[in-house]
Amino acid sequence: MKHSNISIFVSHEGCPNKCAFCNQHTISGHKSLPDADDVKEICNNALRQVSDKKNCEIAFFGGSFTAINREYMISLLETASQFVGEEKFKGIRISTRPDCIDEEVLEVLKKYKVSAIELGAQSMSDEVLFLNDRGHTADDVKNASQLIKSYGFELGLQMMTGLYGSDTETDSKTADEIIKLKPDTVRIYPTVILENTRLAELYRSGIYKPYEFDKAVVLCAELLMRFEKENIRVIKLGLHASELVEGEMIGGFYHPAFRELCEGEIFKKKISELLFDGNFPCKSATVAINPKNISKAVGQNRKNLNYFMNKGVELKIQPDDKLLDRDVILIEKR
Repeated sequence: MKHSNISIFVSHEGCPNKCAFCNQHTISGHKSLPDADDVKEICNNALRQVSDKKNCEIAFFGGSFTAINREYMISLLETASQFVGEEKFKGIRISTRPDCIDEEVLEVLKKYKVSAIELGAQSMSDEVLFLNDRGHTADDVKNASQLIKSYGFELGLQMMTGLYGSDTETDSKTADEIIKLKPDTVRIYPTVILENTRLAELYRSGIYKPYEFDKAVVLCAELLMRFEKENIRVIKLGLHASELVEGEMIGGFYHPAFRELCEGEIFKKKISELLFDGNFPCKSATVAINPKNISKAVGQNRKNLNYFMNKGVELKIQPDDKLLDRDVILIEKR
């Protein structure tokens, strides 16, 4: 069953510094902070509206949850925990910084029915972390991850691609290090350059030069396949579609359907391997895939079909509901 969240945003709250890339108010679309009454109202409404409660968590996002004022944090958790249990929600999910995790705070989170903890790792390169004003190290990510897992929480790690000072090789190495930590889930956020950030200043001055958009899609498609191969669920790929993000961005790797672009790249690669194996030339080919994935295989604006046409191949795609997920079967090529 598909997992879902009841998202409650504590934008920027608890963050000890402002990262070079971050404008959390724009990303979340929320500027005011919730109190216990807000949490109660949100959860009561969700109880009436959400049918699959056993696969739904109350989620505190947008800030460093374990670094906020302790009394405020507990007031939110006390209220939210009342909505966890039989006939209610599965648990509570929080996001925080790797350097804001210790045994004492994990005991508090366990007491109030927190089920999953996501860490903003962003990069596993100390140089990239320093250049982007993260204020923590790669070792902080490793230590916090091990501690979280030892307490029995579900571990989620968030990484960013294309940060200032990074490149595709460094991003790939970050994925390697994350895989070694064996998280349950991963979020991949290609860097979006937002107004009112230091990254925007670096971009305008020419100091920060992001790599090409298509290169970001190819990289993220590769990362998606690698994480899934290791049975790590990629629960988010790209910032969520938002008028605020679209209005405030001045560059970087944003698309309202970024994951679908990456899925399309995966299908292009799979089909290419079938058609051009051993460089065997063909002028037309027919492949079969699961019906739910036809639009991804065709590509946005027929991108993949046009790609094969430019290679001299007329590609036909037919549905086969017996095929699983991203399976591709070659029916004919000539």
